[in-house]
Amino acid sequence: MSETTTNSNWWIWKVFWILLALTTFEVLLGIFKVNESLPDFLVKETVIGLFWLTHIFIVLTLIKAGYIVMAFMHLGHERKSLKWTILTPAMILIPYLLFILLTEGGYHLSLMH
Repeated sequence: MSETTTNSNWWIWKVFWILLALTTFEVLLGIFKVNESLPDFLVKETVIGLFWLTHIFIVLTLIKAGYIVMAFMHLGHERKSLKWTILTPAMILIPYLLFILLTEGGYHLSLMH
């Protein structure tokens, strides 16, 4: 009986370890940033109004969100076309909304000064 339970729940442990590894990497980046141990180009150079480190956090968060959708919403077992139909709009819309937010925020900030 316990062997059946172990075999049926292996995927939850796989998801756990993958998400734990990604989250640990994000936390370590945050700790290194606070300790000023990261290279200067990650924390001082900007692209589209954000530091490179912020872009890394956004990409890692999108990867984690996509993986959670694949695992817990059982999208991982569907056809490839359905996966892309659901994930593509989100992966396009989120960076687009961030771009609008940063552009308009930068414009508003320039008006304040």
